[in-house]
Amino acid sequence: QVQLVESGGGLVQPGGSLRLSCAASGRIFSINGMGWYRQALGKERELVARLIIVGYTNTNTNYADSVKGRFTISRDSAKNAVYLQMNSLALEDTAVYYCNVVAHGVNYWGQGTQVTVSS
Repeated sequence: QVQLVESGGGLVQPGGSLRLSCAASGRIFSINGMGWYRQALGKERELVARLIIVGYTNTNTNYADSVKGRFTISRDSAKNAVYLQMNSLALEDTAVYYCNVVAHGVNYWGQGTQVTVSS
């Protein structure tokens, strides 16, 4: 079993920044992908950014068009952690953000962390 613990959400003004963190623990032998999704009130969950891990150090990165140039996803393989640096936050970025890890071909989800962008 794999557990994910997220942190870093909160309230920020438009134009501000936040950094989300997610640490995976448990019986982890291989991680195939790590990423962040979000779900705004009344909307479906959507991909924000993800890393597809190819080998130990190579990754393919995907971003939603709405966050390109503003958000950056990164990982620390030694800690089984994934991060999301969010800059130039806008009102429409308000949502619950969920960490996702694909390990041993199985999807695991974090509990979600609220990000609220408001003036």
